[in-house]
Amino acid sequence: MLRNADADSPGNTPGTSVVRANDTDGLPMPRRVWAIIAISFGSALFVLDGSVANVALPTIARELGVTDGAATNVVTVYQLVLVMALLPFASMGDRIGQRTLYQAGQWIFLVASALTLFVGDFGWLLVARTGQAIGAGMALSVSAAILRDIYPAKSLGSGLGINSVIVASSGALAPTLGGFLVQHLSWQWVFVAGAPMAALSLLVGRSLPDPVPHRERNPEWISGIWSAVSMLLLIGGLQWATHGAVRWPGYVAVVAGVVSTVLLVLRERRRQNPVVPVDLIAQPVLGFSALAAIAAFMASAALMITLPFVFQQSYHYQPSEVGLLLLPYPLTMLFVSPFAGWLSDRVDATKLGVTGMVIAIIGLTLLALMRSDPGPFGICWRLGLTALGFGLFFSPNSRLIISRAPKDRSAAAGGLLSTARMVGRTLGAVMVGMLLAGGMGMGPLPMALSAGLAVLAALCSMVRFRAVHKADAPG
Repeated sequence: MLRNADADSPGNTPGTSVVRANDTDGLPMPRRVWAIIAISFGSALFVLDGSVANVALPTIARELGVTDGAATNVVTVYQLVLVMALLPFASMGDRIGQRTLYQAGQWIFLVASALTLFVGDFGWLLVARTGQAIGAGMALSVSAAILRDIYPAKSLGSGLGINSVIVASSGALAPTLGGFLVQHLSWQWVFVAGAPMAALSLLVGRSLPDPVPHRERNPEWISGIWSAVSMLLLIGGLQWATHGAVRWPGYVAVVAGVVSTVLLVLRERRRQNPVVPVDLIAQPVLGFSALAAIAAFMASAALMITLPFVFQQSYHYQPSEVGLLLLPYPLTMLFVSPFAGWLSDRVDATKLGVTGMVIAIIGLTLLALMRSDPGPFGICWRLGLTALGFGLFFSPNSRLIISRAPKDRSAAAGGLLSTARMVGRTLGAVMVGMLLAGGMGMGPLPMALSAGLAVLAALCSMVRFRAVHKADAPG
């Protein structure tokens, strides 16, 4: 029987409405339509930029004279800077206004994208990618909060589903576009592919919800910088330990990052509006949902970074062919995500998420057991099945995180969701880099590890469900 999607959330029982007294009714029509267009182009931009480079990694490694494992830094550095920036920028968005920060990030992204055209050195490529990541981090840190203000609360799941269509469409375009650009133009063009979308989003950006700065909130410089440094130590240390000629500094950095994170959390627990949203993570529905998101995004990212290397180096496909082989994954997400978003307004997120993870586990296992010459059809149906599972998980899980946070902590909840997404993707890229560096990235191991992470995501969803309902039980 269908029931309210938030019935497995604190304070709700089956049949209660998800609309809360402190939620707005969204933007009026037709402004809502223009705002959806603006946020959609922005979402498409950052999804495209984060995925389009995957197909180009083997070419970049060859032309710039770096190893395959080192080439994954093009993805990892971008994602590392995003992870460092999301929580501090989310706090800034609450203070200066979410639309203001969102559009400033798009301008910075445009400038950094133009600079990538002139890059011919691997080090400078990483610098340019850092600039792109800073701009993307500014925008992504508040995008989920902006979505919550665009749509009526009762339609938030459907709104997230519509946004997922844009995300999936961009993901579908990314591998094909990346393969085409690498095949027919210089590899630098893959990093400029999303710039037109930023320009279009800025043109209609005045339709986004008006910025409402909270001037009474003091700048949280200490917590913001501390949060960024902790992420740098953790993720950067893992990268150093994977690729550094001398690896012990990387392990030292990871340990320092763990200690720094623990101390930061203890500090943030005493603050009213913490940069690190420990107040939200302490709620079972949000904390377990965030952990499940990290595991699922890590599994998905590891899969999509590994496959271009496998297809080109083991199966001997051309870059443009690799883009086509990867296409079933985002195309399936394109159709499944909006349906899952619509369902998430009506069905428990746990039921949808666990079902999705079971399907993803089956698909990942079939990919891991794939024979050495599966052919295009054998690859495509396995990828499509895996994408079906992930598509059923992501939208409902995201809806829980966004809808269950207090209204005045919307940006913090959005930052938490975006951080969970980027931590998962970054750790997925780090894991693949470690496997490639160790000579284990071309076999079934990456897919097997991804399946294990999908199991973890399913377990987190079930624990969340049980913990919340136990707390809500009478007596």
